[in-house]
Amino acid sequence: MARAKVLVTGVAGFIGSHVAEHCLRAGCDVVGVDDLSGGFRRSVPPGVRFTVGDLRDPAVIEKLWRDEGSFEVVYHLAAYAAEGLSHQVRRYNYQTNLVPTVALLNAAINGGTRHFVFTSSIAVYGTGQLPLREDSVPRPEDPYGIAKYACELDIEAAAKTYGIGFTIFRPHNVYGERQNLADPHRNVIAIFLRQGLSGEPMSVFGDGHQTRAFTHVDDVAPLIARSPWVEGARNRTFNVGSDEAVRVIDLAREVSGALGIPVNVRHLPARPEVMHAVSDHALAREVFGAKTTLSLPDGLRGMAAWARALEMAPRKPFDALEIGRPPGGTHG
Repeated sequence: MARAKVLVTGVAGFIGSHVAEHCLRAGCDVVGVDDLSGGFRRSVPPGVRFTVGDLRDPAVIEKLWRDEGSFEVVYHLAAYAAEGLSHQVRRYNYQTNLVPTVALLNAAINGGTRHFVFTSSIAVYGTGQLPLREDSVPRPEDPYGIAKYACELDIEAAAKTYGIGFTIFRPHNVYGERQNLADPHRNVIAIFLRQGLSGEPMSVFGDGHQTRAFTHVDDVAPLIARSPWVEGARNRTFNVGSDEAVRVIDLAREVSGALGIPVNVRHLPARPEVMHAVSDHALAREVFGAKTTLSLPDGLRGMAAWARALEMAPRKPFDALEIGRPPGGTHG
């Protein structure tokens, strides 16, 4: 792993910045790219050769390879990961999450890249397949999950055709320091923290009995970073995350406790979403020895302390909806 030249996309973002940091610690030569649409310059680890660029522009990808010559590994973490909102931004979703992945994969194959690492999502599974296992047949039900699954299929096809190695991760509900607190559409812990710090009630859709498993980034990023050098991870797909499911209403109480404030919840109308999402992580434990090392209360306390010290950026809602009404209902 030492001295390998690697490319990390989304390097100014949440998980991407942590993956880059672990690559640097291992001695890699790290090049990073990000368009700063959801990330921050302050998150880019020192030592990364950083380029601001939008991967939807083919010239940005071409310049990366022209300037650097080649990359042994490409870690593709750049995405717009607002699953619920993807119903209303279908074109943007595919243009941002699918098309750049294909373009990066083309460049990696042409440039002789040995291994392509991709962060997918448990959104590929859809509903009714609990616990979510890697050998389940994906049935995504929203444009975000569809885009991620299409990327997975294309990467697998490229591996069979051209021999490039890959590892695909399906993380879920990752939280921690450097998460974007300005985005009101994704990452429920970040949204709750922002609302709590602003003196606002925490927004819970429906009764809050939806269950999710929340994983600190320190239990995810190291696996992603070292995966190209783990023989058992080659050309395989892994769920990665915590085994402990928590109701969203209870999560609001946990976040309130971490902030040291009274619980203040506002219930909003229920929205179309998976009610329960629990993944099986036996394969990640077998191959990586993966396990959750940071409990939710401990992780939330650390993130709350980080958030309190942060100069809060203004909220940045998505203001170019392609479909003006939220999901639900039918036309007559």
